[in-house]
Amino acid sequence: MLRVFARPAVVVYAASALLYLVVGYLLAVHAEFMLGDALSRVQSAQGVLFGRDPHLASIGFIFTPMTALVEIPLTAFNPWFPDLTRYAMAGVIMSSAFMAGAAVQIWGIGLDRGVPRWQRVAITVLFAVNPMIVFYGATGMSEAPFVFLMCWCVRRLIRWTSTDDVHDLIGAGIALGLAYLTRYDAGFPTLAGAAFVAVVTWRRAERNRWQTAFLDAVILVAPAALAFFAWAGTSWLLTGQAFAQFTSQYGNSAILDQVGGPAESGTRTFAYSAAELLVLAPALPVLVPVIVVLAVRRRDVEVLVTTLIFGSVLAFQVYSYAAGSTFPFLRFYICVIPLMYVYAFQVFPARGDLRPRRPGVFAVPHAMPPPRLRGVAVAATVLVALCVPITAVGMESRSLSVQQYAVGALLPFDPQEGTDMDQQLRILASFGTEREMADHLDAMDLPDGSILVDSLYGFAVVAASKYPERFVLPSDRDFVSILSDPAASDVKYILTVPNSGRGTADAVNRRYPSIYSNGAQISMLELEFPNDGADQPDWRIYRVLTNPNDATEPE
Repeated sequence: MLRVFARPAVVVYAASALLYLVVGYLLAVHAEFMLGDALSRVQSAQGVLFGRDPHLASIGFIFTPMTALVEIPLTAFNPWFPDLTRYAMAGVIMSSAFMAGAAVQIWGIGLDRGVPRWQRVAITVLFAVNPMIVFYGATGMSEAPFVFLMCWCVRRLIRWTSTDDVHDLIGAGIALGLAYLTRYDAGFPTLAGAAFVAVVTWRRAERNRWQTAFLDAVILVAPAALAFFAWAGTSWLLTGQAFAQFTSQYGNSAILDQVGGPAESGTRTFAYSAAELLVLAPALPVLVPVIVVLAVRRRDVEVLVTTLIFGSVLAFQVYSYAAGSTFPFLRFYICVIPLMYVYAFQVFPARGDLRPRRPGVFAVPHAMPPPRLRGVAVAATVLVALCVPITAVGMESRSLSVQQYAVGALLPFDPQEGTDMDQQLRILASFGTEREMADHLDAMDLPDGSILVDSLYGFAVVAASKYPERFVLPSDRDFVSILSDPAASDVKYILTVPNSGRGTADAVNRRYPSIYSNGAQISMLELEFPNDGADQPDWRIYRVLTNPNDATEPE
């Protein structure tokens, strides 16, 4: 047992996971700072077990299901540990576990490559403590499992180029399949990986080239194809929309329309994406030409794996932002970080003993050249080490890091102080008002199903409540009928937001467009909660009238 815990990979995992858990706890519980997407997924997982109408489809079909599915067992302990949902600690545990796995995969790539131990340790540590990696390992977002799965795929596919072991190819395929269930972005590395595998196999085979290449490509693509059709089919059967992220009023495209369209357009989007990439991986302009020259000299196809898998994700993000279908978020470019660190490994010639389970007929064992280019490896490691403080400074930029820069207000020295500290504090206060609402509603003696709210904004209220079964949500199978006649369904209160911006997609506003302003003749204003959080709506709680003739205008 002691030998197991002494293994380097176990040490890397345990140390990384502990770091992310501690940071996540300090951010979520101590500083009460959470990201909306993470809290929303936790509430979806909570609804599967503890909602008014608990069922698996409560995880929703806007986001892909991986993070919520992993969080469901964690939310089962919510009755004893309320912080799991109130402060999204279930998400923190999830992201900590996955991002620690990503650090292990980085270590494994260096081990497979046969790089010197000092470089393997240095690069793994630099990856694990990169401020962007720490932030998304600690905040419950889908970036953590996605980075892990991309690193796992890259490692297995790199191994396959030398071992021709079907186990490595299957492992890469499973990683891509799970990655698609984590983020839709995985479709593009799946296509790029399939093309790469087909070409490599076609060049290796001496006969039946087309059949062999096709078979290897199918092995890689099959898990992702299964995930694609299973998820789209399930969504279509239950909601009538195969790709709700792109067609629903809650999807990214609809949100962009609701908030007035993309922030940038034309060539400025490419300049912005380039700036985002340079903030996260400032060493790339130096590393890329060096890697290209060395890869050509060595005929090193492993470099192509790194470039195609990570590069296809980044290319998709650049295109999506240029097309105006996504947001200017730094996290969308996070895969450039493992790309940079794996490049730093690949400066050193491959020398590792891969020890495959079953070498294929085209296996090409790593050569054992003398350890040349040690100076270049040292220079590459120092270069990526210098990127860590540059990324940290970049994350303090309000224009480049809109979701992270507010955390600087929690640090002893914040370069933003004196400029927009108020905005930083409002971002840190996000969902504080919703927790106050939850506490207010919890203190009332209300029956199950007595509070009607759309989870568009209401997820934060439900996640913070001790009694999630009191809320009627769009995931409930009878939501539409209850929304049509709240009084007849024994609904006591309706939580409303302004019918503007994203609020136009709120189901309550769509059914009763004037309810926020005048109660829509079905309710009376009970209480108003001005919001302290940034980009969060002011709330009004309306009491449902049992007799619509009693409706009066609010003061």
